[in-house]
Amino acid sequence: MSVAIASFAVFAASQVGTPGPANMALLATGARYGLRRALPFVVGVALGKQLIIWPMGFGLLMLAQQMPTLFAALKWASAAYIIWLAWRVANSSLNPGIAGARAPGFSAGLVVHPLNPKAWGMITAGFTGFVEPGTPALTATIWIALTLFLCQLVLHPMWCWGGEKLASVVAGKPQERALMLSLAGLTVLSVLFVLILGEQT
Repeated sequence: MSVAIASFAVFAASQVGTPGPANMALLATGARYGLRRALPFVVGVALGKQLIIWPMGFGLLMLAQQMPTLFAALKWASAAYIIWLAWRVANSSLNPGIAGARAPGFSAGLVVHPLNPKAWGMITAGFTGFVEPGTPALTATIWIALTLFLCQLVLHPMWCWGGEKLASVVAGKPQERALMLSLAGLTVLSVLFVLILGEQT
């Protein structure tokens, strides 16, 4: 009765570090506001995944298996919200030099993962693929939660910082519009990829 921690850590790092709706949101936020101003948002994104992990660890995963239609509807509603955020990114600018522009805060970051289909799939895979049958729910949930949070503490700021560095190159230039459209397009593609993959599994 245990959790395959080392294997799950590799899986978690690969999932947290690769493009997805949350990382695209972090990249876009870093591009527009910079890492320092976006830190409350980054912390909110990291902690927001815990809002999924703990309920899943203590029974939500079983409920999802019993009511697949309801959870499929919630998944598509979440995807619609992420796509709406992508539309806002596509129609925004980096606003270089405007100190008064207000960056999204902690609460805005907190809802990113609960509305992120990739996060739900990642956590479900963690509980079903790396936890041995009979492992106490508390033990499994602690290790899943801790491993993902540590990965996020390292990788989420890197995505935000990467956006800041991209912005320093293109802000105020013709390439700025292309960057914002690309970020929005990648966000939509990442959501659709997760949804299509989920339909096939």
